[in-house]
Amino acid sequence: MNQKTAIRHALSTKREDDFAQWYQEVISEAEMAEESGVRGCMVIKPWGYGVWERIQRLMDDRIKAAGVQNCYFPLFIPLSYFAKEAEHVEGFAKEMAVVTHHRLVGDGKGGLVPDPEAKLEEPLIVRPTSETVIGQAMARWVQSWRDLPLMVNQWANVVRWEMRTRMFLRTSEFLWQEGHTAHADRDDAMAETLRALEMYRDFAETELAMPVIAGEKPENERFPGAVATYSIEAMMQDGKALQAGTSHYLGTGFAHAAGITFQDREGTQQYAHTTSWGTSTRMIGGLIMTHGDDDGLRVPPAVAPHQIVILPMLRDTPEDDALLAYCEELRKALVGQSALGESVRVLLDKRPGKATQKRWAWVKKGVPLILEIGGRDAAGGQVSMLRRDKLWTEAGKANFVGLAKDEFLARASAEIEDIQASLHAEAKARRDANISKASSFEELAAFFAEDKRYPGWVEVEWARPTGDELEAVVQKLKGLKLTMRNTPLGAEPATGNCIFTGRGAVEKIYVARSY
Repeated sequence: MNQKTAIRHALSTKREDDFAQWYQEVISEAEMAEESGVRGCMVIKPWGYGVWERIQRLMDDRIKAAGVQNCYFPLFIPLSYFAKEAEHVEGFAKEMAVVTHHRLVGDGKGGLVPDPEAKLEEPLIVRPTSETVIGQAMARWVQSWRDLPLMVNQWANVVRWEMRTRMFLRTSEFLWQEGHTAHADRDDAMAETLRALEMYRDFAETELAMPVIAGEKPENERFPGAVATYSIEAMMQDGKALQAGTSHYLGTGFAHAAGITFQDREGTQQYAHTTSWGTSTRMIGGLIMTHGDDDGLRVPPAVAPHQIVILPMLRDTPEDDALLAYCEELRKALVGQSALGESVRVLLDKRPGKATQKRWAWVKKGVPLILEIGGRDAAGGQVSMLRRDKLWTEAGKANFVGLAKDEFLARASAEIEDIQASLHAEAKARRDANISKASSFEELAAFFAEDKRYPGWVEVEWARPTGDELEAVVQKLKGLKLTMRNTPLGAEPATGNCIFTGRGAVEKIYVARSY
């Protein structure tokens, strides 16, 4: 028997056996989140929220570096605000949660019901997104060309009443940031749209170690009311695509609806060109499905709440004091170092319990480096290091590496940075190996009809059809459970014919199954 197959992994479900069940088990065993009792809403536990805080902190630095200011807008939006933008409201109508009353009364049976006398004059929508309410504010704030560009962002929660939910990937309530900007002309607005897209692309690659493809979404996948929508698309380990961030050029449509006008340099009234862009806790779902393995989560060091966890092997003896002192000295030395541009984040886990049990708890959480320190290690100035990305030896044993303390301290930062790079390289190699090409619709259909456990994506050439012609394409793909993802920016020009229409192709687009 191959020794690798004899490894007893920490999870009961393997990715290749049931990817969906594996995903849920990772979330549970890594203590990322749990059900809340409200359908489609989750409790994000400390380790999961710690990852989100890292994402939020690093993304916020990038947002502010671009000159965007943070602010906050109300959770409740008057229905009339949405009614001004018909195309926008139609796109979200089925997902909106509506508040109609402001008080409850007893029903005479020991329960509570909405008070018929407390019906709101105008229903309030629990925000699904904030273009409409922010547009109203921009209309007040923008008067002259001197007020432009106006660039704001908010970190908030939104509610979209989803029918089929999955933790982090598609929930009724989720956390996100949404940037909204107003500009004097199309060129400036488009530059901002693409700047935000590049910010997301670089963030995903650099901080999440998650390779993505940035490009423009097809017309049918545009944000409701947008002129153009761009996305970053990541390939999960089951070959499906995940849209991990979007950026939209909204033209002047929202400005017309909200009355965002300004006096230009010549004294003429003009409508502003607006953009919006956002990413959410869905990125955590992408991180799990990109880097997780059969032992649980693997968190890239850049977003790990703790990059190193020190586990003293406590024996409940007087020698424990010396062991803890040694571990604390090690922790202080590590905190004084930097990796990936920041101070190293270290936790000394002094909780009671067996070291092996605590080790596997941290393995499942995906902490990048685990240091297991026993009394003999402390006495001899040694460290036992376990890298989460290189968990097993060829013989199927935990891959601990014994080092002198000073040697470990000398290489700790490099180990952290190497784990970050290693996770990205592994994910990129897997993605690139699972992108195929098809020169006809029949070839595309045959590719996905084959019994492939992880089929990946297919690159095709197309003529960018619109209207009814595009809808016919969408329905043909829907029959195969496929969607068009995006047309990659910077791709080589199309040279053949569109596999859907037979006309000369104008660009390339990725087709895949998706989340």
